[in-house]
Amino acid sequence: MKILYIQTFPLWGSGSGTYARYLAQEVGRHFKVALVAPDTRHVPNVTLYPLKTSKQVVFTGHPEWPNAILYTDITSHDLIEMYEEMLNSVRAAVEDFNPNIIHVHHAFPLSWCARVIKSVYQIPYVISIHGSELPTVQKDKRYLALTGDALRRARRIVPNSFWTKEWLFKVFGDEFRSEVRVIPGGVDVRKFNPNLATDDIDKKYHLTGKKVVLFAGKLTHYKGVRYLIAAAKKINAEIVIVGEGPERQYLEEKTRSLELSNIHFIGHVAEGDELRKFYNRADVFVAPSVWDEPLGLVILEAMSCKTPVVVTRKGGIPLAVKDGVNGFFVRPKNATEIAAKVNKLLSNEEKRDKMAENARRIVEEKFSWETIAHRFILMYMRFAYFPKVKNHNGPKHKQLKIG
Repeated sequence: MKILYIQTFPLWGSGSGTYARYLAQEVGRHFKVALVAPDTRHVPNVTLYPLKTSKQVVFTGHPEWPNAILYTDITSHDLIEMYEEMLNSVRAAVEDFNPNIIHVHHAFPLSWCARVIKSVYQIPYVISIHGSELPTVQKDKRYLALTGDALRRARRIVPNSFWTKEWLFKVFGDEFRSEVRVIPGGVDVRKFNPNLATDDIDKKYHLTGKKVVLFAGKLTHYKGVRYLIAAAKKINAEIVIVGEGPERQYLEEKTRSLELSNIHFIGHVAEGDELRKFYNRADVFVAPSVWDEPLGLVILEAMSCKTPVVVTRKGGIPLAVKDGVNGFFVRPKNATEIAAKVNKLLSNEEKRDKMAENARRIVEEKFSWETIAHRFILMYMRFAYFPKVKNHNGPKHKQLKIG
């Protein structure tokens, strides 16, 4: 069986790119896998095909595309031109790789291409809904009809959380409810582990001997970092903010106006040892989102590194976080509550250590990429198209061994 993944954004720097990369890499251990994306960096077990477009367009922002246009701002002429470029890229990959099934990341725009490919080449497709695309459809009706048609023709629609599923129905209606299956994102538990030494970042960022509270992600108003900064004066630790985005200047100005000395803006850190070391070094990870976060891979990554979390009860986050077990919930936009829950963990080492163990265990049991990939593989096996095999009722397969 051959699976072709198609992804709109780079494979590093965002949740959906990370999701696409790790899923393809893990499935590639069992089957032939290719991936169409605007990226040329090596991914193990995966053949890469370029997604060639003349413009960089995003839903909310991307750290590797700082000058990108928003989908809500692109002109209709440029949108049609970009769609033509994407379709040509996908067609070229399909004709060279000859997949049995296509897996599309995001509800649009590459689903439009998959819809055409399905009609012309008879190759079925499934669509992952990451959630970040849905506000764009709500704001800009240009994306509603074509995306709705692509969803109707998909064999499966896969939101990354139950909240994303209900949001999907709110935007598009529930006519395809029977085709929807929720599968969350995952974590490479071999890479995101609690065993990395962190002495070098202690020295580099002057953190030796200090308690550390971490945020990692895009610096947009959706992420609610301003409320972590508002809480900083009452938090008995250094606050490390990893990430870039349009709100960084505002956040730095707010830090200066409050005369805070315990906040460190690190900027964008490419995925690698340094980012994982920040997860390991942190005593607490804070995700103060004010929007309905589809799930939040950074939360899973922090948990995998045995770091308890303080998060808002928004969107799909409760899928991974259990209050009092591996972290605490706080109300959105509530700096006082953030400070109280963070300090509660910082001041109770026994409680913090117990939550840390629970965090790692929950990720290993429910969110490892081996487990997530296995669920997708069973889906691919059910719907893949094998045109050259006569009287083929589907691939014969046995249960894959997980672990």
